[in-house]
Amino acid sequence: MTEKYTKGEMHGCVVCGKLYQLYVITDANGKYVDAKVMSAGGKLVPHSQRPLVACDTHSDEQIELAVARAYGLQKEDDED
Repeated sequence: MTEKYTKGEMHGCVVCGKLYQLYVITDANGKYVDAKVMSAGGKLVPHSQRPLVACDTHSDEQIELAVARAYGLQKEDDED
């Protein structure tokens, strides 16, 4: 069984920058595994290779455009 580590981090919304508290889970090598948004009004950005958060009020299209602008196109989890 792989050891996992959890730490609290602050991340800004990828669209507008509003801050959210996240619990980020990494493996023993420090590779991102998962995250949970602890602040109200935020949601995780799906299919990202890093902990990204966005406000619940932003549309999926706004989030997708902001992620592409900042990090490039993201691969779906099953396309590896």
